[in-house]
Amino acid sequence: MSERKQVILFMTDTTRKDMLGCYGDSRMITPNLDRLAQEGIRYENAYSCQPVCGPARGAIFTGMFPHSNGVSTNSMPLGEGVKTIGQRLTDQQIHCGYIGKWHLDGGDYFGYGKCPEGWDQEYWYDMRCYLEELTDEERMKSRKRATAFEPDMTEGFTYAHRCCNRAIRFLEQYSDQDFFLTVSLDEPHGPSLCPPPFNHMYDGFSFDDNEGFHDDLSDKPLMQRLWAGKDLKASSEELRKPTEKLSMFLGCNSFADYEIGRVLKVINEKMPDALVIYTSDHGAMLGSHHLNQKNAAIYREVANIPLLIRGGEKGKVVQYPASHIDLAPTIMDYFGKKLPKAFAGKSMLPQIYDTTRKINDVVFTEFTRYEVDHDGFGGLQMMRAASTERYKLALHLMDIDEFYDIQDDPCEVRNRIADEAYAQIRNDLHDQILKEMDETRDMY
Repeated sequence: MSERKQVILFMTDTTRKDMLGCYGDSRMITPNLDRLAQEGIRYENAYSCQPVCGPARGAIFTGMFPHSNGVSTNSMPLGEGVKTIGQRLTDQQIHCGYIGKWHLDGGDYFGYGKCPEGWDQEYWYDMRCYLEELTDEERMKSRKRATAFEPDMTEGFTYAHRCCNRAIRFLEQYSDQDFFLTVSLDEPHGPSLCPPPFNHMYDGFSFDDNEGFHDDLSDKPLMQRLWAGKDLKASSEELRKPTEKLSMFLGCNSFADYEIGRVLKVINEKMPDALVIYTSDHGAMLGSHHLNQKNAAIYREVANIPLLIRGGEKGKVVQYPASHIDLAPTIMDYFGKKLPKAFAGKSMLPQIYDTTRKINDVVFTEFTRYEVDHDGFGGLQMMRAASTERYKLALHLMDIDEFYDIQDDPCEVRNRIADEAYAQIRNDLHDQILKEMDETRDMY
């Protein structure tokens, strides 16, 4: 057993839980992450703090909810004085590297290309850095799905490959030191560029039919019906029909697994005792509930994210609720550092070493947007939600609320918000949301 303390956090963008084979769909080709699950812990009920790129990341890397750290929607920077875990660990002589998508500097989708305080300048590589390596023609190609089918398309052109090359160099350089490294891929987020054979791997693929594709949203918030748009009247067959976009999205997800596998190979050879974490910022609806992309919703497709952790018990599955808000405390605790009072979560380390331990009875997810257009939606959309192992409550400002019994209704089709049989549980979760909002100084 190594005396070194080393943590590697892998992230992908827009990977649903059911896009990993280890979560039950054998059609999903993700052998490296499936192996990581077998060698560690797979969380079934882990939740994003907000199913949007920037806010999800802000919660992970500050240990504070989006309403507290400033990144309540995309293109908003971290608040003045808000510290990242990179700053906190660097202040205590733990070397920190961040390679990949950042999305927390308040810039556009690609960022400013400037390394924030607390991270190794030599290895900093956000998406702006990638664009600056490309010619003008290559920049345009990097944002077009059709590029994946051009004869000269190679893995070397992709952001994922360049991030993972950089990660491998970091691991080789710092293999004998304590460190925290994040490898944050933009893939499989659109345009989902990937080389052969990944670009055709899922041609003709469609999801199996389930109740979610038949939800007419009649007892759901009005916003969801507006979000569905013309798809509200679409049949399940229409919603699930194979498309090039879906094929590329899933193919790119398998490509991301392949690239992560390259880095895992080095970790296994040089630091097999390291704590390795994999997660995604959020998922995507992909036609379920007649919806696409993500928005102010607690549905499993967008909020219930994959979470794998290797470094404690092996081959275990945890059903207890888990949250991104607990990752920063867990990493700080792993390095033996005191948890800051600003952290809203708690360390999962006791559970990682003993999966019978329950860390959370309930976890919280939010959504906040005011006149910031994203995915075609502006205006005021606000949600505060709580999830347990069995129940979900989502509170919407100026709209109907949602309550689901996911044991009885795993596809979250039947809104039980007015069902008196659930009144006590619903009201208790409501009180817990208000308590959490009060304790984390939620101005909304």
